[in-house]
Amino acid sequence: MSQILAITFPIYAAMALGFLVVKKGWFAPAEMRTLGKYVLNIALPALIFSAVASRSPQEVFQPGYISIYALGGLATIAIAYLLFTWRGIDPQRRALGVMGSSCPNNGFIGYPIMLLAFPDLAGVILALNLLVENLVLIPICLLLVELASAGKSQPFLPRLGRILLNLAKMPMLIGLALGVLVSLSGLALPAPFLRFVDLLASSAVAVSLVVIGGSLVGLPLHGNRSLALQISATKLLLQPTLVAVTAVALIGLGLVTLDPALHSAMILSAAMPMFAIYTVLAQRQGLEGAASLALLFATTGSFVTLSGLLWILA
Repeated sequence: MSQILAITFPIYAAMALGFLVVKKGWFAPAEMRTLGKYVLNIALPALIFSAVASRSPQEVFQPGYISIYALGGLATIAIAYLLFTWRGIDPQRRALGVMGSSCPNNGFIGYPIMLLAFPDLAGVILALNLLVENLVLIPICLLLVELASAGKSQPFLPRLGRILLNLAKMPMLIGLALGVLVSLSGLALPAPFLRFVDLLASSAVAVSLVVIGGSLVGLPLHGNRSLALQISATKLLLQPTLVAVTAVALIGLGLVTLDPALHSAMILSAAMPMFAIYTVLAQRQGLEGAASLALLFATTGSFVTLSGLLWILA
């Protein structure tokens, strides 16, 4: 248990610190958003570029990991959609519920945990996770939200194209693409430039965790608690379970092979709470109350569920 706490305690202590400094007024919520933009637009892209560019294509491209993680995520979207439909949830709340159930926060929370649990693989794990999430899971969830919102007369393909174009402009994906190009080319980058990139990348972990904790202050904690609990439970329990089942099926059938460390990391990645901009996206639909509750439940509850998974997978 002490080994598990050695991984989870620093992560959640940093988040608690972020909550405290905003709650005490030492930092304003707007300042946390500014720090969050720094992490998303500078530190994480630098980290991903560094992790991918410094490795061979064989180390970076893991088809077994990608296929299992993607299929497990797609299964989560499908089953969550059916569960919310069975409950009679309206289309907008259902779309929000599916998104919260299947889009993990591997940038702000997942990477710091991987850095402590799998230090040699953390950068590659982050790149693989973001590849699947940003090219498969998030576009589908955003499309569901679009289709459930007003303006349903708009054609389907233009909506999808707009979503994919916006995702393609994300600095994290640009950093990933540039890292892949350097890895494939075998280009040796100048040492001063690499030290500059690593300097930016090293700031991602602590800042991202403080931002997550600070963002929990002032959330509008009113709304459908039953819906919020279902979203958080589906995110923390259903998605890692489906990813684990998918791994057992594909590996058992001999369709893919996967390193044991990557196997464990993949299940842990699926068990992260939902991504940081969840409440922002919900606000556009006027559903920030339920989303904020779900984010709070999932972020705090993940301390228990992730500790349990680390104990099982260790």
